[in-house]
Amino acid sequence: QVRLVESGGGLVQAGDSLRLSCAASRRTFDLYTAGWFRLAPGKDREFVAAITKEGGITYYLDSVKGRFTISSDSSKNLVYLQMNNLKPEDTAVYYCAVGLGYYSDPNDYDYWGQGTLVTVSE
Repeated sequence: QVRLVESGGGLVQAGDSLRLSCAASRRTFDLYTAGWFRLAPGKDREFVAAITKEGGITYYLDSVKGRFTISSDSSKNLVYLQMNNLKPEDTAVYYCAVGLGYYSDPNDYDYWGQGTLVTVSE
């Protein structure tokens, strides 16, 4: 069992930056792929970014490429999502998850955090 806790969300203005953190309860990120997903009101859950175990390969949603960066620190059991040049359409609850399957399929993730809210105003 792995417990994930996200933090770092908040209310910002368009163009600002935030860094989300995901803390795992035990050694995780050198064993699993870690992903960030988001859920906005009225929309389906959306893949945002993923990083393979031991930080080998990263993947991004096209609309966040060049603005968001996912990274991991396995020694601290942490994964980060650095979000720059935020836009109002980035407003959502962001969830951290870990799994062993396909990086963008939420069904392939076994453990999820409770989410952290990011609100981007005009």
